[in-house]
Amino acid sequence: MQYRRLGSSGLQLSALSFGAWVNFGRQVGRSLARDLLAMAHDHGVNFFDNAETYNHGVAETLMGDVLADLRFPRDSYCVSSKVFFGAVDNPLPTQRGLSRKHVIEACHQALLRLRVEHLDLYFCHRPDPDTPIAETVAAMDTLVRQGKVLYWGTSEWPAEAIVEAHRVARENHMTAPVMEQPQYNLLHRERVEQEYAPLYERYGLGTTIWSPLASGLLTGKYNDGVPDDARLAQPGYEWLREAILEQGGDSLAKVRRLVPIASDLGVSMAQLALAWCLTNPHVSTVMLGASKLEQLKHNLAALDVVPRLDAEVMKRIEQAVV
Repeated sequence: MQYRRLGSSGLQLSALSFGAWVNFGRQVGRSLARDLLAMAHDHGVNFFDNAETYNHGVAETLMGDVLADLRFPRDSYCVSSKVFFGAVDNPLPTQRGLSRKHVIEACHQALLRLRVEHLDLYFCHRPDPDTPIAETVAAMDTLVRQGKVLYWGTSEWPAEAIVEAHRVARENHMTAPVMEQPQYNLLHRERVEQEYAPLYERYGLGTTIWSPLASGLLTGKYNDGVPDDARLAQPGYEWLREAILEQGGDSLAKVRRLVPIASDLGVSMAQLALAWCLTNPHVSTVMLGASKLEQLKHNLAALDVVPRLDAEVMKRIEQAVV
């Protein structure tokens, strides 16, 4: 495993990490979750990502139970939660958003579900137009000072909101956000590569990227339709299927143009796409999701592909996705 600093912080995360979105509590039960986390940890993965909204808190409870079962040394891994959407169906206004009340109470709830004394990383899952940024920054600063959160950041915030959070933190001697969790893959690049570009040097922004395989699109498995066991076939994810496939004909064409590049390298489409993400020096960690052990093992091998993406291969990739 390779390790990268989380932006300009001193925290080093594994270049490949493991996330619980979609799978935990749905396709993945306790026994398989235990095997997946054990395999990831054995391969050097030290960051496990979660959120209050994932399966309405069930994903965090499952991960917490499994981490307790496995008894990894607490200082050998990092665990995260994210706050905004709430952990219940039809949440009341006090059960969602980024108010001081919800940010702090959601942290306490995540600590209980994950069975830890502190969150290593805590993200504001989306911007909240109903809460002043200053209030959210103050709430996060309180949690950091209490030792319940070590690093806080944002997820899918516009650059101007991140700048405002830093301004508030600086002027009030509070802890500023350290990282952002954006979507980033060969088909979704603008925010990470352009919008956030000034923030990497200015603030030392780190990124923990999600959907590096574009919800499976970049594996090539949807080139000829949707398999019955695929994520896009799962109940409740019709919105994702529509967004990716039924409105993404151009994306499918790009994916098909990548196939011969992966074939020439003798690697899978998934490994090519993951390795490409890792070539970006502003990516702190690439989060993997897996519902099968062989899938996780296969994707972890993407690290070995990175050195093979020389200038010529990168040029071919760029030409395929323009």
